[in-house]
Amino acid sequence: MNFATIKRNYTRGLWSLLMVKMAVKKGIITAEEYKEITEQEYQA
Repeated sequence: MNFATIKRNYTRGLWSLLMVKMAVKKGIITAEEYKEITEQEYQA
């Protein structure tokens, strides 16, 4: 699992905002990458 995979899955509707947020919590992506994927600020 990496940034590109998460972004692709979110764009395709396979991942929800909550799933992307969990990836940040687990350290898979950064808060900045979260914003790039979702166009929303990450809030812990």
